[in-house]
Amino acid sequence: MDLILAMQSAMQDRMKCLIATRNPHKLEEIQQIFDLPGLTLLSTEDFDDLPEVIEDGATLEANAIKKAVTLALASGCIALGDDTGLEVTALKGAPGVYSARYAGEDCDYAANNAKLLRELDGAEDRSAQFRCVIALAYPSGRAQYVEGICRGRIAEAPRGENGFGYDPLFVPEGYEQTFAELSAAEKNTISHRGRALELAATRWRAEFSE
Repeated sequence: MDLILAMQSAMQDRMKCLIATRNPHKLEEIQQIFDLPGLTLLSTEDFDDLPEVIEDGATLEANAIKKAVTLALASGCIALGDDTGLEVTALKGAPGVYSARYAGEDCDYAANNAKLLRELDGAEDRSAQFRCVIALAYPSGRAQYVEGICRGRIAEAPRGENGFGYDPLFVPEGYEQTFAELSAAEKNTISHRGRALELAATRWRAEFSE
């Protein structure tokens, strides 16, 4: 009986997944897309005293894995971490891994957007891509990851009220609207994070099934 209870407890723990982000916008997007039957998604608010993860990796992959592994070890749950970067062709891939702090450590979205427009002033090539890396980590420390890419271009000025980050400036390939002009449902079907999460859900579905 003790063995059966232990197995049931382990299965219950396996069906919970901690989303390793304190960004409410990211959390909302992930919850909308990564919705697997029988899986309970938890946020950092569901735990006490989780460590703050310093995103000091040289790549998106390193940051995503670090977040997922750190919080999986701290919480005892499977954890899902992500890192996203905007890679602009004319800026040789910048801001890339520094996208969230492009205008400085304490900058906001508006400051990042303003700096990006200044850096692209006069540039003929405004092509860019969003790249999102999703990492899944276990309490043992084992981790794996997938990535999603959305190609597009940078608009001349911010447009739209939805989304966050560089969404008011990014026009996805095949569209005239920026991400910020699309509804959340429309954006999720084509976005880098949406594509990464769809791949993650397909590839890791068995990880959460009985």
